[in-house]
Amino acid sequence: MSSPIYVALDTPDFDKAMALAKAVKAHVGGIKLGLEFFSANGRSGVRDMAALGLPIFLDLKFHDIPNTVAKAIQALRPLKPAILTVHAAGGRAMMEDAKAAAPEGTKVVGVTVLTSLDGQDLTAIGLDCDPHAQVERLTRLAMEAGLDGVVCSGNEVRAAKKIWPKGFFVVPGVRPANGVASDQKRVVTPRQALDNGASILVVGRPITQAENPDHAARAIEATL
Repeated sequence: MSSPIYVALDTPDFDKAMALAKAVKAHVGGIKLGLEFFSANGRSGVRDMAALGLPIFLDLKFHDIPNTVAKAIQALRPLKPAILTVHAAGGRAMMEDAKAAAPEGTKVVGVTVLTSLDGQDLTAIGLDCDPHAQVERLTRLAMEAGLDGVVCSGNEVRAAKKIWPKGFFVVPGVRPANGVASDQKRVVTPRQALDNGASILVVGRPITQAENPDHAARAIEATL
């Protein structure tokens, strides 16, 4: 079985992303490319990264009216990413159209509550609930909309899996026991996240900013 670790190559620098991907290729299950990479390198950059042979998680977090999201995803069909993200807060119709527009075999997952947000942040944008309750609500909505799974923190993945036993759960904000939380507010260790029900773990800075990224990836894999 391949590693559940997807390394987040959150950089606009193509050469740096490629060097990191090559360095950790043997000890990760896939690579996550986000807005920074896509804005700088576009579809051709994604194709070049895919040539390494690792599954691509295209993390663009679409959130717009259903028609716009569907057309944006249709434009990405030739890339055949393994995983695509949309914001579950975009609503049921948007999620349904996103899934219908995605290539066959691509998992479309709904982002519930960003791991950089806590209860105070939700209150500030007018959501009178804690992150846990909001994750549960959006997990149900994503399941009803026919998505493949959701993105949530390791703190909520156990509850999300209880709601959706057959769902696919992406857990970002994962930090090794000795790691630095940085701008993440709801973090768990890789082992905790897997034990709680994660399908894949997204790990960025603990690997990409390590002195030896391959060694860091191996060390995290060893805890699993």
